[in-house]
Amino acid sequence: MNRRNWIKKTGLWTGAAAVAPLSQSEQITERKPALTVAHITDVHIREGDNAPARFKKCLEEVKKHKVDFFLNGGDSIHAADYDNVTREQMLAQWAIWDDCVKNTKAHYEMHSCIGNHDPWWAGGNKSDEMYGKEYVVKRLNVPNRFYSFSKEDWHFIILDGNNKNVSLDEDQFNWLSDDLEKLPEKTPVLIMSHYPILGATPILVGGGHSDFKKLKSLFYKHKDKVRICLSGHQHLQDQTEYNGVKYCCNGAVSGFWWGKGDAESAGPNYYQETPPGYAILKLYADGTVSNTYFPHAF
Repeated sequence: MNRRNWIKKTGLWTGAAAVAPLSQSEQITERKPALTVAHITDVHIREGDNAPARFKKCLEEVKKHKVDFFLNGGDSIHAADYDNVTREQMLAQWAIWDDCVKNTKAHYEMHSCIGNHDPWWAGGNKSDEMYGKEYVVKRLNVPNRFYSFSKEDWHFIILDGNNKNVSLDEDQFNWLSDDLEKLPEKTPVLIMSHYPILGATPILVGGGHSDFKKLKSLFYKHKDKVRICLSGHQHLQDQTEYNGVKYCCNGAVSGFWWGKGDAESAGPNYYQETPPGYAILKLYADGTVSNTYFPHAF
């Protein structure tokens, strides 16, 4: 049989196979939606560049996706962590944040984690109520610097990687291990951290968890549970899958920190090749999940 006849014959066979009806057992049943969740991260809200108004418009666009609640990945304010930031400057940034999200938080839950730029360290006195991460916990109205909650049979874990070399401290790691252990088998889990645990972006720009091997091993121990790890920090977007876990680093709402960009920006307001945006997650009752990144034009 010559090559042309072989291709013709196999092509017809393939076409016939493609339209053959599936048996009942082979038919794919439609997944049952459980939750629609918005992931915003790296808002870096500040005065200037009309950033507050642009952020408010972005939030209104997010709501059009009919989300059940928001996950906020940290760096909510522009930067309180530098040595020269005064108390007044830090408080002004939080006041802008509060104004921007007050309408959204009146109608939606917003579960947040702490970004590296959120805590104020310049006060220098640990007894100051505004010093460090505990004040951020208060401003974000979250129960602790790390915590968990459940909705619609999904379990959500919020982590704090703002420790030595970007890692979980021992108490937090032990808590995470216990939290996963206590869950019933096959409970689907979403984990959110500010910094990526695994993915392409730490290879490109650094900034990932230094304890990624330790966390990877813990997740593999609970591979029937851990489904997805969300992060931000990089202002870059990528999705990596390893050992059945999706690692989704989503781009920044602020893009190039609300600025126009630089020589490496692929477009206006981009950070490198990633436009400003947010992600919408579809969580299903069978434990599957999708993460879709939506650029915004504000």
